[in-house]
Amino acid sequence: MPRETCNTCLRPPNVCYCSALVSLANAVRVVIIQHPLEEKHPFNTGRMAHLCLNNSKLIVAETLSGELQNQLLSNPSGLLYPSLEWLPDSIEVDGAGLLANKIEGAPVPFEQLIVIDATWRKSKKILHLNPQLQKLPRINLGGGLKSNYSIRKTSVSDGLSTIESISKAMQLLEGRDDFQQLLKPFEKMIELQKHHRRN
Repeated sequence: MPRETCNTCLRPPNVCYCSALVSLANAVRVVIIQHPLEEKHPFNTGRMAHLCLNNSKLIVAETLSGELQNQLLSNPSGLLYPSLEWLPDSIEVDGAGLLANKIEGAPVPFEQLIVIDATWRKSKKILHLNPQLQKLPRINLGGGLKSNYSIRKTSVSDGLSTIESISKAMQLLEGRDDFQQLLKPFEKMIELQKHHRRN
């Protein structure tokens, strides 16, 4: 018999984080491409971000059809992803420059933020399998970042969870501090999981 789970966050009732979910209006649409293995991970934060952002779309797939890629990328889009050494011709957008332009009143350069929700190895595979994503300008948050994702390991020293990355990127793109509220359910999930492990 399958165990009981919440219909919204898909977590067991004793570690359900839904009470901490927020509702944020975002002008820049966030499209989260989630690897199928990530969908089933108990600590995935891509779904969490989708639940909090009013203007967002969650796509669970490793390979997107050409038609879907064309549809998604019909609007000016940026890809949230770090430096791609294996793709030297890709265009990188400096995060600090985005914020400076926004503060000065310059229009947002993108209508859409594309985010890959997967482990680092799987995210590279998604990029390889979807060449149109490789052509997008990339938003790099820079180094020296510290994640609070203490309940899940990462192979990258300054890697952030998907929801932490989206929170920072949206602050840069829209110049609004309220995107820090995205971290409320994230922090709640960590708190509940640590309590669950202790008991």
